[in-house]
Amino acid sequence: MQHQLDYVLRTVEERGVRFVRLWFTDVLGQLKSFAITPAELETALEEGMTFDGSAIEGFSRVQESDMLALPDANTFEILPWRGEDAPVARMFCDVQHLSGEPFEGDPRNVLRRNLERAREKGFTFFAAPEMEFFYFQSQTAPEPLDRAGYFDLTEMDMASNLRKQTILTLEAMGIPVEYSHHELGPSQHEIDLRYTDALTMADNVMTFRVVVKEVARDLGVYATFMPKPIAGAFGSGMHTHLSLFEGDVNAFYDPGDEYGLSKVGRAFIAGLLRHAREITAVTNQTVNSYKRLIVGYEAPVYICWARNNRSALVRVPLPKKGKESSARIEFRSPDPACNPYLAFSVMLAAGLKGIEEGYDLAPEATNNIYEMTAEERAVEGIDSLPQSLSEAVNVMEGSELVAEALGEHVFDYFIRNKRTEWADYKAQVTAWELDRYLGTI
Repeated sequence: MQHQLDYVLRTVEERGVRFVRLWFTDVLGQLKSFAITPAELETALEEGMTFDGSAIEGFSRVQESDMLALPDANTFEILPWRGEDAPVARMFCDVQHLSGEPFEGDPRNVLRRNLERAREKGFTFFAAPEMEFFYFQSQTAPEPLDRAGYFDLTEMDMASNLRKQTILTLEAMGIPVEYSHHELGPSQHEIDLRYTDALTMADNVMTFRVVVKEVARDLGVYATFMPKPIAGAFGSGMHTHLSLFEGDVNAFYDPGDEYGLSKVGRAFIAGLLRHAREITAVTNQTVNSYKRLIVGYEAPVYICWARNNRSALVRVPLPKKGKESSARIEFRSPDPACNPYLAFSVMLAAGLKGIEEGYDLAPEATNNIYEMTAEERAVEGIDSLPQSLSEAVNVMEGSELVAEALGEHVFDYFIRNKRTEWADYKAQVTAWELDRYLGTI
């Protein structure tokens, strides 16, 4: 650790860094930051920096407002878009009480706590999200830059230049990219991040969203992670590939199983499926998220698993020959507007519960679930994900699993905030209602 602190101090001096931005995340997944000067850096690394927690959404009330932001030296990176003339660096922080106790409202701390539970059982949790997003002409209207489709090689140099610059910037910040392509929607893109441990990945997702927006702004366009900005087009998901390792061994893999799945892998999937409805408010946290989770756009609606069926909530990709360590499952409901620390926490909690309780995995869904009638799905025991934020929050509120995974502080605040969001939405009169009713009633 001391070696890393020395590296940070030396780099700041050698590169002439003017400011170091301390990054942390509020309960809703919004990135917060404040800047310190190099003169304050050594103290910050050793003792943390005090800031007013009552100014941060969901952190604390005024009477307990002083918090400590303790930088994680392992996350030190120079921000490539700030130029070489006056370099600016960043570090993610863990938020603590002044006593040094971890702050229960800090999402990074929530994830650490859940990872510790997995570690006690001998597991390390890995994640690899596929990040989808849209580019638009501006942030005032969803006006696409192109009309290209999936994997299209468009003549739109702008779009490929945006993606290229984004990937170069990510890699300059130590975030490796697996691959990227144009997605199904107009002006929609996907960049897949190479798998790593879940805490590093949650930091990477936060950085990714900043990088995508910064690069877009530099090139005069706007990037959005809104799950469904265009009615009638495909929405943006954050399909997340998950695996557990015991040491260097992939705990999900069993060569003797017809699906290549170990007992642990099967129970993890069963846990995800059984608790899917409870965790949906966290993995899909906006009113708009539920405009994506509808039939007809390849987003999952029904709670089941399959190997090649993209309508299933959990997909089990077959491991390539000789690549058994890459055995994983793909959880397809999350969207890129989620708080990654909390989303990874509840996914892990659901999977671990399946392992602890020895849940049995239901049979693979072999039909196209969308073509089955409601009665046929009921016979097969295939339930649906919540259809609105209101329904998702109601289900979450009754969930012991989510309450334990998030901790009381985050759980209570999240529910309160989302109820307010739903009430605000319900009070709106939309263009659809005016079109439908104003001239006919």
